[in-house]
Amino acid sequence: MNTNEEVKDITAAESAENAAESEKEITMTDKQGGKQKAAEGAQDVYVHKFAEPFTYEGKKYVSLNFYFKRLTGNDMIAVENEMLANSEYAIDPLMSRNFQSKLASRASGVGSDVIAALPIREFNIITNAVRNFLIDLGY
Repeated sequence: MNTNEEVKDITAAESAENAAESEKEITMTDKQGGKQKAAEGAQDVYVHKFAEPFTYEGKKYVSLNFYFKRLTGNDMIAVENEMLANSEYAIDPLMSRNFQSKLASRASGVGSDVIAALPIREFNIITNAVRNFLIDLGY
């Protein structure tokens, strides 16, 4: 590993990091059987730990936190507007990986370009988590 390379364990937002540090960590198992960690009492946080660190534009990502319960209607509208501005359409957000990846971006605080550049296995696990979140909402 290059010593000049920036290594970051990316979480959704810097301010959320401080709050999460004081909480005890527990282990959760995702549907694929992978172990994930989340702050105790924060079951609304999906923590995706990469099988192998993911590097994008000089940053190394070890994990990403997705704060789905912090999303609002404005986030869904913003994703729709972003897609429309790019002549992209999602007839059904439950079926659109593009929509799901952009919503994942908003839940994690990283750019949608980071999510889109993930290895396909990681991308699918994360977009499936978004789809499951939408289904749980009764979408």
